[in-house]
Amino acid sequence: MTHDHPGAPRPVVLVVEDEALTIMDLSDVLDAAGFEALQSASAERALSLLTGREDIVALITDVELSGKTDGFELARAAAQMRPGLPIVVVSGRSKPDPDRMPPQARFVARPCRGDDILDELRTLMTG
Repeated sequence: MTHDHPGAPRPVVLVVEDEALTIMDLSDVLDAAGFEALQSASAERALSLLTGREDIVALITDVELSGKTDGFELARAAAQMRPGLPIVVVSGRSKPDPDRMPPQARFVARPCRGDDILDELRTLMTG
């Protein structure tokens, strides 16, 4: 079964990460899984994308971001804006902080593969 219907929109996953190699790797994994990766290097831009686009079905964010807002804050803000939005928070330096994570978010520690992040995302999306 293929998902290559011309014109059929693919579900959009917002990927917030300021490391170019990481975001490319993750975009490839999402692409192969049938998603469209919408990239953002900052939390501020990510929030404006979330505000403006109804087609975003999930958020993947790194904790360490350039700009004033980190991934935990972004996840919380996104969860308030879009209750029920599947959110995966990824970090190589921070520990998961339940107090700073929205209830529906999952934490993935680096080093991890894009597939690990995708697995968490799928778990959240299937509820």
